[in-house]
Amino acid sequence: MEKQRTGVGRRKEAVTRVFVSKGDGKITVNDKDYKQYFSLVYLQNQVERPMRTIDALNKFDVKISATGGGFKGQAEAAMLGIARVLV
Repeated sequence: MEKQRTGVGRRKEAVTRVFVSKGDGKITVNDKDYKQYFSLVYLQNQVERPMRTIDALNKFDVKISATGGGFKGQAEAAMLGIARVLV
């Protein structure tokens, strides 16, 4: 993988820009840890799902910029954005 790859995810009114680079598995959303930003476990699992699918959860750092919509829409948009980057 290059230095950093970017992708965009959209769901309903939510839009996320996703930046993925090699690292140790740190995921941030709007400069907060994703577990703090998405307090519900099922939303955290949505964000992790693309990386768990390819066993890469601890191989990449992910920075997400999320706007619009609610937390569920943002989590699903982030999931799509991460999946697009990893393909």
